[in-house]
Amino acid sequence: MALLDRYGLTLSTSSEEAARRYEEGVDLLLSLWPGAAGQLHAAMDADPDFTLAHAARARLHAISAEPAEARARIAVAEAKVASSGTERERSHVNAISLAIHGKSREALAAALAHAERWPRDVMILSLPLGAFGLLAFSGMADHNQAKVDLCERHAAAFDPDDWWFLTYRGWSLAENGEVARGRTMLERAVELRRANANSAHALAHAMFEGGANDKAEELIAGWLPDYPRSGILHGHIAWHAALAALERGDAKSALAIYADAVQPSASYGMPINIVSDAASLLWRVDAYGHEVPGQLWQEAADYARSVFPKPGHAFVDSHMMILEAATGDGAGLDRRIAALEDLIAGDALGAGTIVPAIGRAAMAFANEDYRGCARALEPLAADYARIGGSNAQREIIEDMLLVAQIRGGEKDKAGNLLDRRLHRRPSPRDARWRSGLAA
Repeated sequence: MALLDRYGLTLSTSSEEAARRYEEGVDLLLSLWPGAAGQLHAAMDADPDFTLAHAARARLHAISAEPAEARARIAVAEAKVASSGTERERSHVNAISLAIHGKSREALAAALAHAERWPRDVMILSLPLGAFGLLAFSGMADHNQAKVDLCERHAAAFDPDDWWFLTYRGWSLAENGEVARGRTMLERAVELRRANANSAHALAHAMFEGGANDKAEELIAGWLPDYPRSGILHGHIAWHAALAALERGDAKSALAIYADAVQPSASYGMPINIVSDAASLLWRVDAYGHEVPGQLWQEAADYARSVFPKPGHAFVDSHMMILEAATGDGAGLDRRIAALEDLIAGDALGAGTIVPAIGRAAMAFANEDYRGCARALEPLAADYARIGGSNAQREIIEDMLLVAQIRGGEKDKAGNLLDRRLHRRPSPRDARWRSGLAA
């Protein structure tokens, strides 16, 4: 009798041990919980020809920012699936391979086509979803809606209490404005599988979107101590706690959290998270009127250059340029902008002109040319989402515009933007700024 995974899909292995270890490894991978690698290697030891175990290990290497290892492992999966794989397995391996090799457009098309036939193949359905998924990094301005549409399209394929699907459906809804509905799903996902960093992380986002910063702090304080510091999302979830502290005006606590868990020397997270979390948190602390010790900027910039030596990723480059501006590296920023413009000319940067505009705005802001900063960002307000990431991560761009308008004396524009933000999301910080403008 064929062995099945927990979604009822056939596994091409005759080893019950391999199937069990694979299922456990995939659940840990989808939870971003330590131990996935060990389980997947145990599955491969039990059955060296188990293609999906090799593909899952390749995916985990990619998530862990180990590209050479990811390419080597997916090559093994491709060789095995070519000789004995099923149609689903060939499609599964192909989608992961395209993503690993940086062919994002083809990978997105392959993942969406695969999901049409096998929506319960969650390893593939997961590829387009989330803040760093293929949809978010597609260059689309409406990727939040696209993620909701994808989840709703396939919702009938999942049990209402499936912890994985609740996590991504709830997060997609919350990011797209249906905060209460999404938060309810995410709270249920946390109940169903507490050892799931993705659901706790997504719930923190939903609470941010709803202005429930006190609840976010309470969630993180009660949940994060049980998540190993080696967990990929440990530092980033701590970053959410620092954001909540800043909302209260408590920069001292925010910087203490940064020192303990977020800064490059303390975090075990993905480089993309470490760079973006460091840049955005330090920028917020400074822009909100608090002092940032100078060495923190330089340490973050040095780390960023070491892990992302070349331009070409809209979300990363946006944060790299903030670091370059903050550390006075105008020459480095100019080189990056020139490289980005070459990529745009060659249709190799889907997010387009918003990315170099962020760099110009960041340098103008650092040079206290606040009206110049605002002029760079105002025409592109509808395009901010094109760099990818989450609403909370991208808010730094709108914050830059807002603070520039306030400091540049454009109080009417700043007041209108604050009114829109407060209508969208309650924020003690925005309320303080609005009160200051009205005084």
